[in-house]
Amino acid sequence: MTDFDAELIRALREDGRASIRSLAVDLGQTRTAVASRLRLLLDDRTIRIIGAVDPFFLGQHVIAHVSIRTAGASAGVAAALQAREETVFVSAIGGVYDLVAEVRLGTMSELHAVIEDIRAIPQVLDVSTLVYTSVVKGPFVSSYRGDVVLDETDTALIELLQEDGRISFRALGEVVRLSPSAVATRVQRLRAAHVIQIGAVEARGPAHRRQSMGVGLSLLGDDDAVLSIVRTWPGVDFAARTIGRFDAVITFVEPTPGALHAGLEQLRSLPGVSHTEAWLHLAVLKEDYARQFPHVPE
Repeated sequence: MTDFDAELIRALREDGRASIRSLAVDLGQTRTAVASRLRLLLDDRTIRIIGAVDPFFLGQHVIAHVSIRTAGASAGVAAALQAREETVFVSAIGGVYDLVAEVRLGTMSELHAVIEDIRAIPQVLDVSTLVYTSVVKGPFVSSYRGDVVLDETDTALIELLQEDGRISFRALGEVVRLSPSAVATRVQRLRAAHVIQIGAVEARGPAHRRQSMGVGLSLLGDDDAVLSIVRTWPGVDFAARTIGRFDAVITFVEPTPGALHAGLEQLRSLPGVSHTEAWLHLAVLKEDYARQFPHVPE
């Protein structure tokens, strides 16, 4: 993957509906070059641009990282995790554990019930759970704090944007029977209130252009001091404070194993980092943020 591709993907993770013109200005490229590269990345499924409803808006106040160790092949357990509506992310990994999943739920009691269900899956040997206390960097994380009421047109727009975050206002308007300008106003309102976030989801793993590595951190002293540094690194795609066997979890996304190793070494050298445990994402099996949202009364 070229630096141009990596920079374009980072920009689209921040704003999946950014115009070709604004992307070209930000990246110092021509509009023709940006449009061509974006089309290629979309056509070969390197990225998808999707809309994701904010978890807090859905009442999902508990987000957890679940690591699973299996007996024998992990495919059956992975399939069971993928089928659960609470999972937004499932990945086969290399490391101490065999699979990781991110689950989003309303309450801690619901999380306990899900963990019990996972432990009951045949071939599951061990489950370790980290609860996110705050996410300091990452796409599709909760930032909704408002009081927004949706109507049927809003929910129809959200459903369409969950499938294709870059669908044109004209195409949206044809479905909901509004003018492109009226649709643009509604979408902007939903985004400004953080009801929906629109960004790029990238295919990752050895079979794709970029590779991903998760790292659990044990910290000494001030968590903020470490995470405020880490969140500025271009290779860090995600960072969160956690409760559990680690004080924080981060995800590196880089083009080569060498770049992942360099990032890990840089992390280990930070004052305040006492221990790290890393795992390589071998195959991302599920990354799906499309969710049902509260029913709109008729």
